[in-house]
Parts: sequence; C-alpha cells; structure tokens
Amino acid sequence: MLTIAGHMSDEYYEILSDETLNFLEKLSDDFHERINQLLSARQIRYHKQLLSPRFSFNEKTNKIRFDAWKASPPPEEIKDRRVEITGPPVRKMVINGLNSGANVFMADFEDSNSPTWENCLDGQINLRDAVNRTIEFTNDKGKHYKLNNDPAVLFVRPRGLHMAESHILYKGQDMRASLFDFGIYVSTNHKQLQMNGSRPYFYLPKIEHFDEAMLWDDIFCETEDYFKLERGTIKATVLIETLPAAFQMNEIIYALKTHSAGLNCGRWDYIFSFIKFFRNDKYSVFPDRDQVGMTQHFMRSYTQLLVKTCHRRGVHAMGGMAAQIPIKHYHEKNGEAIRKVKQDKLREVLDGHDGTWVAHPGLINVAKDIFDKHMPDPNQIDKEICLNKRIEASDLTMVPAGTCTYEGLVKNITVFYKYLDAWLAGNGCVPINNLMEDAATAEISRVQIWQWQKNKVKLTNGDVVSNSYLKDLIYEILGNHKEKKTFKILLDLCLEETLTEFLTLKAYKEII
Repeated sequence: MLTIAGHMSDEYYEILSDETLNFLEKLSDDFHERINQLLSARQIRYHKQLLSPRFSFNEKTNKIRFDAWKASPPPEEIKDRRVEITGPPVRKMVINGLNSGANVFMADFEDSNSPTWENCLDGQINLRDAVNRTIEFTNDKGKHYKLNNDPAVLFVRPRGLHMAESHILYKGQDMRASLFDFGIYVSTNHKQLQMNGSRPYFYLPKIEHFDEAMLWDDIFCETEDYFKLERGTIKATVLIETLPAAFQMNEIIYALKTHSAGLNCGRWDYIFSFIKFFRNDKYSVFPDRDQVGMTQHFMRSYTQLLVKTCHRRGVHAMGGMAAQIPIKHYHEKNGEAIRKVKQDKLREVLDGHDGTWVAHPGLINVAKDIFDKHMPDPNQIDKEICLNKRIEASDLTMVPAGTCTYEGLVKNITVFYKYLDAWLAGNGCVPINNLMEDAATAEISRVQIWQWQKNKVKLTNGDVVSNSYLKDLIYEILGNHKEKKTFKILLDLCLEETLTEFLTLKAYKEII
C-alpha cells in the first residue's frame, strides 16, 4: 500500500494517477526488499574492501567474460549517439536540451537534480509534455520557448538505488527513489512514446555489481509484461562510474540481455568511487582534483577497456562529460576551455568511442565537428579495438601522480560549499569556476578533503592536513557563513570519523 506524504496539486494528481500508483505499488511489492538486500550486500563489500583494498576480476564469471556472445543491436533511432547533453528536468532546460542539436538529451533526476518533491514531480510533468510535444515555457522577460520539429532522443536517468523518496511511503517506509522515477516515467509515457516511433530509454547510475544490473533487467521485463510491451522495448545504458563496476563490464552487459544500450564512462563519479574505496590507504591519496585528468593511467585504462568490451559485445561505448562551459567576455579563457574540450573529444573518438557528453549547448558543435571528421558512420561499434597489452587490475587501480597543494584544498572547500548551498536551495546543476558542477564533481571535492585529513597529508607548502588544521581552515574560508545550515553540514561531512557514502543521503534529510 502506497501513501502520499507530499503536498499535491491538480497536476501532481494527474502524474500520480491511480494507474501510475498501482504500477508503483507493483514495482515496490516485487523489488523494494530486493533493493534493500542489494544495498546491504554493498555495505558488506565496502567493509571487506576497506580492510583489504584489492580489486580483481571475478574468476567465477570467466565464462561470461571470455565466451563469444553479443547483446541485442541498438534500435535504428539511437544508432547515432555522437553527442549527448544532459541536465535536470527543469522545463526550460528540457526544451533547450531537446532543441540543442545533440543526438540525445538525458533528463537527469540523479546527479544534476536536487530531489525536492517539487523538482521530481514538476520534472515528470515536463517530460510528459515533452513526449507529447506540447511543452512550452515563457520566462519573466517574456521570452517564449517551445519544442522544434526535430528534437533530440530523450533518455531519462532515475535516481540511484541508494536514494529514497520520502514523500511516498510503501508499507510505512520511504519508497525507493529509483522505482519512483522510473515507474512514473514509463507509466505516463509508454503509449505516447510508441506513437512517436520511440521507446523508453534510460541511463542507470551508480551500479556497483552485476547483480544490480540483473535487478534492472527484471524490472524492465516486469514492466514490459505489465504494459504489454514487446520484450526488449526498454533500453538502458549503464554508467560505469564505480570502481567495482569497471571489473564487471561484460557481466553488466550480459545481465541486461536484450535491454542493453551499452556503457558510458561516468568519469567524475568514477574518480569519486576510487577515492572512496581507497580512502583509508595512505599510499592511495589522490593529488589535487585538477590534476586527475583523463590521461592518468587508471583513467586511460578504464576508458580503453570499456570501448573494447562494448564493441566486442555489439553495443555503444559512450565517452564522458566535458565539464567545461563557454566563458563569455573572456576570449583567452574561453579559447583555453574550448581547446580542452577538443583535446578530450579527439582522444575519445580516436580511442573508438561511439559518442560523447557535453555539459553546455555551446559545446555541441565543437564535439560534433570532431566526431563528424573522425567517425563518418553512425557509430564505431564494428571497429575492433586492439590494445598494446591486456588491461589488468593493477592498471585500473594505479593511483594518479601529482601533488597535494594548499590551493587545491582551498578550492575543494570552496567548490563543495557553493555546490552544497545551491543543492539545498533546490539547484543541482551549478556553474562554478567555469565548470559545470553536479553531485558527482562535488563528491570528488568532499571525499578528497576527507581523505587528506584522514591520512594527514603533507601539502607542498609544508602544512599537514590534520583534523584541527582542516577545521581551522574551513572557519577561515567560510567563517562568514558559520550560522548557515550549509556550513554545519559541510563541517560535519569533512570532519566525520566515518565517511558518509553519499553526500546526498545526508543532505536529502534537509530538503524534505
């Protein structure tokens, strides 16, 4: 039995119709407890990993990794995914994303969305209107936005398995947010998507084990049966953005069977995950965040392995997000940002990626020009990737080279505060220092601050980041904000004895 605890408007009742609530209840009946069990299994693995931070490929799944098999080929509609753009499901951003000229727009309920009740339900209304091609918006200055005649293909990223939706109770417990986001979108839009010649497409975040991919496959199968859809109608791309998932790429594609639409290099969450799993190891301390780029050995190895794995299995290998955004009125700085994006996208297309992500519509043509020049076909799935050597566990876990600086620590504290403050105010996608920050990038700053004080890192200026040193520095930088809720949460997360797994778990309690 589901109970609505959030406030309701007439439009919210349309979105949470009886039909949709019945489907959400069905999903909860069949998968709520299973998700809880998978989350418990995560915690067990965390504790084992912290005691012995070693990763390896699972010998029990050798047959899946080494046998010759293919996933289902991509539908015609998404064979060409050369440039994708993402953003929260805000009405204006949905219109602009779909009109941007990108091949795909991903409406994101996860990293770039602050999951207030209003943001989540308004987002579903916006997606319904987008699917129905009726979405319009007029801003305060009278500028009118509406959908053009050739919008991008719509993907949706529900929240991760770890998140709850506190405004819907299932048997007295918070409903799993992933089921909530997924269930509303499919129930509301599956008929119209088919009428449009499309289908439900998803991105799946924060997967840590192929058991979790198997869960999603079962959710997809049950959904298709429930709505009488042909098997394989639903397609999903899995973000490889956790360190454990990098060792299970074959298994994850295999688990999704007919529903796989490939893998994506979720680079920022991947860095966050690496630091998180090795957080107590003084020999695995990461250098300044700005020094951890895609040419570092562990990142290069992870992306190359992803491309090789996806192409061997006949699915898309999607590149990662360029976080740079255009810098108006600063020609030199803007030129440097564009140069970095070009370098990033050139590396991806030459490595064999079938498409890439950008954070801003102004960068779509930059990325598209590079992919058009080097990828004349819709994708490179048939391109066999030959690496000079086999990628081993040691390649995927090689700690990046670099230095830990005072300036890097100050930047982490500042970025984390600015992002957290915006997130608590309902905005999960924030431009800071000419980069588009979301929860994934903010997490890098948070766990790096925590890791440096945990391991008492010595900075290049000779300072040692002890607990007291860090506390004093936070007060020095942010002391003017010490009465704010944001300051108190940041201080707690940075100085806590046991690292909180996700900042959104703690911060979510403050927005409900």
